Amino acid sequence: MRRVVVTGMAGLTALGEDWPVIRSAFEQGRTGIRFMEEWARFTEINTRLAAPVPGFSVAERYPRKKTRTMGRVSQMAVYATERALRHAGLLGDPVLTGGRTGVAYGSSFGTPDAVLGFYELKKDGASRHLNATSYIQMMSHTAVVNIGLFFGITGRIIPTSSACTSGSQAIGYAFESIRYGKADVMIAGGAEELDITDSAVFDTLYATSTKNDTPATTPRPYDRDRDGLVIGEGAGSLILEEYEHARARGAHIYAEVVGFGCNSDGNHVTQPQAETMAGALRLALDDAGLPASAVGFVSGHGTATEWGDIAETKATNLVMGATAPIHSLKGYFGHSLGACGAIEAWLSIEMMRDGWFCPTANLVHLDERCGELDYVMQEPRRLEVDHLMSNNFAFGGINTSLILRRL
Repeated sequence: MRRVVVTGMAGLTALGEDWPVIRSAFEQGRTGIRFMEEWARFTEINTRLAAPVPGFSVAERYPRKKTRTMGRVSQMAVYATERALRHAGLLGDPVLTGGRTGVAYGSSFGTPDAVLGFYELKKDGASRHLNATSYIQMMSHTAVVNIGLFFGITGRIIPTSSACTSGSQAIGYAFESIRYGKADVMIAGGAEELDITDSAVFDTLYATSTKNDTPATTPRPYDRDRDGLVIGEGAGSLILEEYEHARARGAHIYAEVVGFGCNSDGNHVTQPQAETMAGALRLALDDAGLPASAVGFVSGHGTATEWGDIAETKATNLVMGATAPIHSLKGYFGHSLGACGAIEAWLSIEMMRDGWFCPTANLVHLDERCGELDYVMQEPRRLEVDHLMSNNFAFGGINTSLILRRL
């Protein structure tokens, strides 16, 4: 089987788009969570908290002809991908249009506002807002399609719209595409735009944080005083490449993808099951040909929901043991849904390369019902890690685990 390496990576988050800027925020204990004054009119929604990307716009960057099929989620995906391709030294390279480069990319949904034209049509019998690009902006595979169009990709396109595992699933499927010879280069990742409808999904389940007066202290992954998640937005793009292909062109290699596991709970749409979650972790280890002891750090999903935190950490303990170091990044960025798996993989590689891992934001009093693990809390951790595991779990019982190697 062919080896698969990461030769470029970039992202867009509530705390910035460059690793040094984001690391500085981590070191200072700053998060991207803020009170959303503009949500005041949504009187039936309890939460007023979110983690938006400040000041993002491509209006001056890309011509209108290029963006007319893009809502915000696609704009974020294309922007992150452009920066990742530049980081890889592949922006404008003929390999992108040669048929051996593909895209695996996901989001939970397209642009919610694009739905309004269809709703108006159904409600009123006519619509002033429906146009030729409404569906393209709305469809769940809008990000992957727009990336392919923007960069002229002629290889395989793999849409992953699986809620919170959209980004990690995309990386896994891209990894398999290269490993088994279906592509030489794959653009992989996920994106999500912030919208009140995302918060409403979890608000109706009483799963959102309502600490509206103290945005800096929530969400609290794994903490006994958690009161729910906070929705965020952003994008993360990785450029995956076959190892010999990367070496032949003299590319800088940042990490290697060595394992991927994915399975389904097959039980309940919103209540995760520790046993099958653990199964996904074991699948990733088996895929990588590694024992659990070879993995030096775990990037957890950690949404700050009671059922999710407890099930995830018990599953991690079952596979990785009680001494596995773990953190979650969602205290800093909120839950960016389809983007989180890609953003977390990107930042995990950066931390693995630096030998420095941030603590879980707002984790002060560990929930005793969580699985026994080595939780990185309150202070960063210096660790030399050769292998890292990045886990994500989604509505519908979809579980993913990636194993990354430092090179």
